[in-house]
Amino acid sequence: MKFYSLNKKSPAVSFKEATILGQAPDKGLYFPEHIPVFDRSFFEDIEGMSNEEIALQAIYPYVSEDIPHKALKKIIAETINFPIPLVKVNERISSLELFHGPTLAFKDVGARFMSRCLGYFSKERADKVTVLVATSGDTGGAVANGFYNVKGVEVIILYPSGKVSSVQEKQLTTPGNNIQALEVNGSFDDCQQLVKQAFADEALNKKLFLTSANSINVARWLPQQFYYFFAYKQWKEKDKPPVISVPSGNFGNICAGILAHISGLPADHFIAACNANDVVPVYMNTQNYQPKQAVATLSNAMDVGNPSNFVRILELFDNEFLSLKEKLSSISISDEETKATIKTIKQSSNYLLDPHGAVGYLALELYLNQHPGKNGFFVETAHPVKFYDVVEPVIQEKIPLPVSIKEIMDRKKEAIKIKADYGILKEFLLKK
Repeated sequence: MKFYSLNKKSPAVSFKEATILGQAPDKGLYFPEHIPVFDRSFFEDIEGMSNEEIALQAIYPYVSEDIPHKALKKIIAETINFPIPLVKVNERISSLELFHGPTLAFKDVGARFMSRCLGYFSKERADKVTVLVATSGDTGGAVANGFYNVKGVEVIILYPSGKVSSVQEKQLTTPGNNIQALEVNGSFDDCQQLVKQAFADEALNKKLFLTSANSINVARWLPQQFYYFFAYKQWKEKDKPPVISVPSGNFGNICAGILAHISGLPADHFIAACNANDVVPVYMNTQNYQPKQAVATLSNAMDVGNPSNFVRILELFDNEFLSLKEKLSSISISDEETKATIKTIKQSSNYLLDPHGAVGYLALELYLNQHPGKNGFFVETAHPVKFYDVVEPVIQEKIPLPVSIKEIMDRKKEAIKIKADYGILKEFLLKK
């Protein structure tokens, strides 16, 4: 399997090269030259398969030329060694809980898979790999955990000061060792722009071997398909494919779900559930794609004004708007609606949503209300405790702290504060 740049000005590369480079030399995102389509029997037999078997079949066509079968099985086993349950909330709506991993967020799967792939590839390299990543919240903790103590890899995480939750900040600033956090005086878009400038800096890249751990990297993006295969394995109404609602910021997660669907996964419709950062909802209504400066919301991991992965979604539909519109809807949910949904669902179903899950739930409920007879699930991307400062005042009770969170809350934050200035970042990187 080869991967080409969506800017079409760089040569196609292997999975290994795409993983190490992160982004193509022409600054485009890598995309598979062809999408495998699984036999119908795969989905008919899926309930009898283990999650490891499902994940192996899902990812194998993309990576088989670069990672031997035995090594790939080990990587997958270490990537998904925690539950990913589909939990019924009410008669029409279920929750795909992706918060049972080590950092209590959906990004654990992608970060663990990528870190192990990069660790496998770095054994063949003499020079150190520097992973440079911007985070709006959960990516930072997941990357820090996934890459912690991986030999030959140094990780530098940029995050927007005051715009991540206290738990998220602890997760990305306390590991130490080969993990370094930079607290940027700016927004997530500022952090992402700094990272993009670093990758575009030819002089810097001659001195450092940089790669990305954001969902622009194929090794972070592709394994996110696993969730959707696991959800279908647990979906009881096999004769009625689900409507799937995904809280969406940088759009890597929903893009992976749509990729799985094009590979044959049964799905009725996808909903990109957004907060006030409504670039894609506006586009889906007007066909006018206009990036904006991100605004801060309660669902901070989705505070993205220029979602990188949307270009991949367009490619999946050959840039045909009508085909995209048939399969994808997008809606913007306000902070007030988010809080009201958390409160209502806790009272009516005794199910506790985090702010991102609440956006996904309400977007799905609104869609189902307009489409009688359909059912679906939303993606619950993080444990509510990661946003206790938002959730607890809404439900007026304390959320019990999981052991993994108790262990880090008393640790000292270690981060270097910087301005959103590329010159400062470059100087820091050259001194490393």
